[in-house]
Amino acid sequence: MKNEKSKIKNLRLNAFEKIDLYPVTDQSLSMGRSDLEVLDGLIAGGARIVQLREKHLSKKDFYQMALAFREKTTKAGMLLIINDHLDIALACGADGVHLGQDDLPLYVARKLAPELLIGISTHNLDEALLAQEQEADYINIGPIFATRTKEVSMEPLGPGAIKKIAPQINIPFTVMGGINSSNIDQVLLAGARRIAVVSAVTKAENIEQAVRDLRKTINQTESFG
Repeated sequence: MKNEKSKIKNLRLNAFEKIDLYPVTDQSLSMGRSDLEVLDGLIAGGARIVQLREKHLSKKDFYQMALAFREKTTKAGMLLIINDHLDIALACGADGVHLGQDDLPLYVARKLAPELLIGISTHNLDEALLAQEQEADYINIGPIFATRTKEVSMEPLGPGAIKKIAPQINIPFTVMGGINSSNIDQVLLAGARRIAVVSAVTKAENIEQAVRDLRKTINQTESFG
């Protein structure tokens, strides 16, 4: 059983290494579309991962949504990350869980779910180093730019934070916070290659095309160093 879980974890890690765009859902920012409609656009655009994030659903409704996401993402060969709720991530068979600084401690989540990818939101170098020390599978650095996606009052870190934090960590990282087509070049130039977005895709008139365009920009930067 332990070997099987280790094998599953390694497959998930390998898949995560290959992602470029990391879309995160928010039905309130989806122009009247459901999360499942957004997911269809993400899949059509070639996204390889999605984080299901809904702060205002009941746990029962979130679980039902997670099951529907799991069915679609499995067929698409896409990683599914659940925001905050480790129990729902396990119950729906997700690939991972993303935890904030005030959520379940990383070491507890790891003990309960050794086969899941565990990502941690970090807002400064100390938090990033601690998450790495505690064996997070990846961290998110943010918010890079001003954002209204989360109900937090935090000054944007700016792309310079990527240059400060990234050289000191050796695990994969994503960046997030107000990133869109008009400023993505700044985070790419700072060294980011896994870009997490919400409204840049959920508010797009054509989600599929927005995903394709953002992925193209990321991968062109990768190709040219």
